[in-house]
Amino acid sequence: MMDASVNPLDDPNSEAAIAYAEERRDNIRSFVRTNPDYYIANFNKIGASARFTPTFNLMAGIFGPVWFGARGLWSWALPFLILEVLALVQIARGLFGDLGADAMARIASIEGTLELRRQQLAAAIESGSDRVDAFRRAVDGLENNIDAMRDEAAAMAAQGPQIALIGLGILIVAKAAQAIVANWALEARFSDWVSDRTIRSAMPISHIVLSAIFMALIVLAAMLHYSFPGRFDLLDNFPTNADIRLTSIDKVEGFFNWAVLNGDALFDAITFVIRLLLDALEVVFVSTPWIVIAALIILLTWLTAGVRMAIWSGAFLSYMGLLGFWEKAMTTLALLGTAACLSILIGIPLGMFAARRPRFYAAIQPIMDFMQTMPAFVFMIPVIAFFGTGKPAAVVTTMIFGGTPVVRLTVLGLRGVPESVREAAISFGANKWYLLTRVDLPLASPSIRAGINQTIMLSLAMVVVASLIGAKGLGEDVLEALQYANVGQGILAGFAILFCAMILDRIVQGKRK
Repeated sequence: MMDASVNPLDDPNSEAAIAYAEERRDNIRSFVRTNPDYYIANFNKIGASARFTPTFNLMAGIFGPVWFGARGLWSWALPFLILEVLALVQIARGLFGDLGADAMARIASIEGTLELRRQQLAAAIESGSDRVDAFRRAVDGLENNIDAMRDEAAAMAAQGPQIALIGLGILIVAKAAQAIVANWALEARFSDWVSDRTIRSAMPISHIVLSAIFMALIVLAAMLHYSFPGRFDLLDNFPTNADIRLTSIDKVEGFFNWAVLNGDALFDAITFVIRLLLDALEVVFVSTPWIVIAALIILLTWLTAGVRMAIWSGAFLSYMGLLGFWEKAMTTLALLGTAACLSILIGIPLGMFAARRPRFYAAIQPIMDFMQTMPAFVFMIPVIAFFGTGKPAAVVTTMIFGGTPVVRLTVLGLRGVPESVREAAISFGANKWYLLTRVDLPLASPSIRAGINQTIMLSLAMVVVASLIGAKGLGEDVLEALQYANVGQGILAGFAILFCAMILDRIVQGKRK
């Protein structure tokens, strides 16, 4: 009886091993198409070891990135292309480039000033002015600078052969590296191709031509630009027309003017809702006695994160009070609370709606990418146009910047709920509401809480930026410190913002379940 622990493939003379070897050879022939015997021998050598096995592929070394691109190994082709372009540019600069062009351009600019100073010196000598010595020193200094730059230009020109040799060395090393790793990289792609036949194989003529043209254009453009700077305007400046930019600016301004004139009712309604919530939170945080707010924050921290964090929260609140930041810190929390509450109230239902609707989520993803990546100073411009300056505009700006994580992580959490659990609940008669409230949301709650935490943290990061458009609070102190270079005030206010962030983070992400 054969031992089950013995793999038949371990015996090279067994029928299974022979059949496997023959099948592997056939697969390699189908994959490479050209020179199969060479690749069969090298792939077997590479596959016999789990470590990197160096081999030598002469064609890959000669054609370099063109070979890798034609084989579909673009993750290797692009780094090697950069190395070869660097090497070829150095060779071209060393052999044909004007290495002293920059120094000669500086000399030409200085010579104009030198001629002016010589004329002033001649006029001063003729009139007997007491500034003759000053003009003479200026002329001497400029002449010395020109001489030094001429020496620098000559030294740079003399380095041409050395630069060309360095480029040649880089090129040889790159070619050798490509020849050594080519078969190893191709064998890895072959292993992927065996399990997924949609991966491109062989070297189609169209791909060879495309790869060669692409590489040649990149190399030619780089060599011409760096070897002959300033001679080809197309390589130095993007071909455009100033009228395109001016027309675009006019159209954008026209659109925003139209939106402002026709959207008064909508923007007033949004401002009213923001102002209503903001005023309520300011009454709670700012108008309520400090001892009540401090006690509630410490109690809430103790209930969610434990006694140790409650003690730290008390210390952070004491820091804000003793340094005179209490009222501004509470104003910041009111502003942050308004932006965060609105972001959460909009973001979680939106994420719940998008989680089971891939097309809708795919449609809003570019909008969320825009909200997260566009610099805050850019989207502040339309916000000011629509809402003016002040706290409502600061809330809207904060919501734009910090509102997307709660949507993304709500979708991620709900999509991560195991289908087996949902199917089990449905099989026991769960309706949609029960499935959402008792299965999906509890299992997705860690991800949703992480989204809430990220929204709060990103909103707090906008405190200083929002102060530019009229938001009060700790950001105003930091902005003032930046304007007047008041290091102490800026650092102390910055620590107050940090402590607010730490308190909120521990409350939202408390250790207790």
